[in-house]
This record gives sequence, C-alpha cells and structure tokens, in this order.
Amino acid sequence: MNENNNDNAQQADKNTPRLTKVNQTAESKKPDQPKGSQEVSRHLVGLATGIPGVEDATAVVLGPYAVVGIDVDRKLDNSRVGSIKYSVAEALKNDPNGKNAVVTADPDVVERLRQMGRQIRQGHPIGGIANELAGIVGRLMPQVPHSLQTEKPSPTETNNSQLSEKEERQLKNNQQKQEKADKNQPQRLKES
Repeated sequence: MNENNNDNAQQADKNTPRLTKVNQTAESKKPDQPKGSQEVSRHLVGLATGIPGVEDATAVVLGPYAVVGIDVDRKLDNSRVGSIKYSVAEALKNDPNGKNAVVTADPDVVERLRQMGRQIRQGHPIGGIANELAGIVGRLMPQVPHSLQTEKPSPTETNNSQLSEKEERQLKNNQQKQEKADKNQPQRLKES
C-alpha cells in the first residue's frame, strides 16, 4: 500500500503545475536612451557640446520636438557659424531623440531657451511655454511643412484655364485620341 501512495504522490506531482522563476535577460529598453523631456534635453545638449566650435548649449524638449540653442564664439563669421549649426544638426539627426530638433545660434533665442528651460524645471505651465516655443520655431522655419503643402496641378493642366471652352474640348479630344492610339501600338523594347 505504501508503494501505491508513493505512485499516487508522484502522479500528482506530474500533474501539478510548477512555478519556475526566470530572470529577464532581454532588455525592454536601450539603457542609453533618455526617458523624460529633461533627460532628453540633457542628452541633446551633450551631443551639441561635443561638436567642435560649440562652447555651450541648451535645449527645450516638448514631446518628440526639440529646439537646441548653441553658443559659439561671437567673433566667428556667419559662414563658420552656419557650418557649426549644420554639424550639430547632423549629429542630432542621427539620434532618435534629436531627429526632429531645430538648431539655432541666435544669442537672443538661445538665452530665451535657457529661461524657458528654467521655467519648465520650476514647474511653470507648459501651455504658455509651448506657444512661445512654437513662435520661435515659426520664426526659425517659416516655410510650411511638407505634409501640409497643397497639391500642384500637373504641368499639362496648368495652362488649361487660359483656353476657351471650345479649345479645351478640342484639346481633351486630341489627348483621348492619342491615348487610344498609344494603347493600340505594340510596345517596343528599347535598345541599350
């Protein structure tokens, strides 16, 4: 009977689910990637100050967007400052946290960015800061983003408004005839 109990215990052991503790080995996030806006800001400042010619930098980050202000030697000519800004922008472009960043070397804007950073750290409402940051970006990049541009008419339709109704009908008829003729023609291979 003892043997029977042992077999039953072993049988019950096989049917009972076991909990096994497993340590997580895969990282859920890259350890080098900053988390919050202030951490991202410090990270972008570190990237910017690593560029030769940048004496100091500041950054304001709101969501996926950032404005990075750089201090350079005021004695440098505009072309050299432009080269430094370009180098900073290239460094930021290659970083996932800086790919949407705008870079400026304007001393007044850089100082205002520093003030905005202090306000954020002090807990001031983000709404007013976001509006001001949008204004700064609007002055730095006044062009409309690509995603908002309206569609341009095709080149063949650009001058259609200059034609009379009769001429426009004739043009459309001729275009339709050409399309039909092209469809009926055998396709030829081009020789290289």
